[in-house]
Amino acid sequence: MEICFGEHRLDVDRRELRHGTELIAVEPQVFDLLVYLIRNRDRVVSKDDLIANVWGGRIVSESTLTSHIHAARKAIGDSGEAQRLIRTLPRKGFRFIGTVQAAQGDSQSAPTTVSISLPVAAPRLSIVVLPFTNLSDDREQQYFADGISEDLTTDLSRLENMFVISRNTAFTYRSKPIDTKQIGRELGVRYVLEGSVRGSGNRVRVSAQLIDAATDAHLWAERFDSDTVDLFALQNEITTRLANTLGI
Repeated sequence: MEICFGEHRLDVDRRELRHGTELIAVEPQVFDLLVYLIRNRDRVVSKDDLIANVWGGRIVSESTLTSHIHAARKAIGDSGEAQRLIRTLPRKGFRFIGTVQAAQGDSQSAPTTVSISLPVAAPRLSIVVLPFTNLSDDREQQYFADGISEDLTTDLSRLENMFVISRNTAFTYRSKPIDTKQIGRELGVRYVLEGSVRGSGNRVRVSAQLIDAATDAHLWAERFDSDTVDLFALQNEITTRLANTLGI
């Protein structure tokens, strides 16, 4: 398939990028990054999403990701200042905003141009842990609620084949109206974990809900009561229940 935008033509099968008749040299991962951004242009693609799908989840430094975005922009005649085709959304990620079409036909005949939509399904084991809400009057409890969200993110990321959105990205949704389907599209995840924390003396109550981002359906919900000295055990219990629900 060939994807066209402006005077550029991206041949996905041959892995070639052309500007008019000129062949543009592009590194393999830069090519993959460009294709992924275009195919997911209906949403903001997070850094975690790019790392999972372009680098296969391997550890990638911030400078490497930045240099690949720069190379992708340069290959299609864009820049970080202009951002005519690839836009950076601070603390959220990147989005391809060019007008895209697919050309069907061979080189011997004039191609027929049609608009396309190339959705990519979220990985089955992909999740974002949203900041847990503090339901206590004590503002100090907010640190505790944030700690639970962060620790659950870390615990889930240790599960085999699990893709988990980073804490920094997840926390950009703090205090915002939650549209689970929109979050799923923007972050490219299948599941959303949200919850609340209420403390009273040395006791704490944590409520958690696992939601299918595609259907907005609640798959699992439970309430946990614990002493503050047993918080690690409580977090392990939540992670275990989630793993069982997801069939891990």
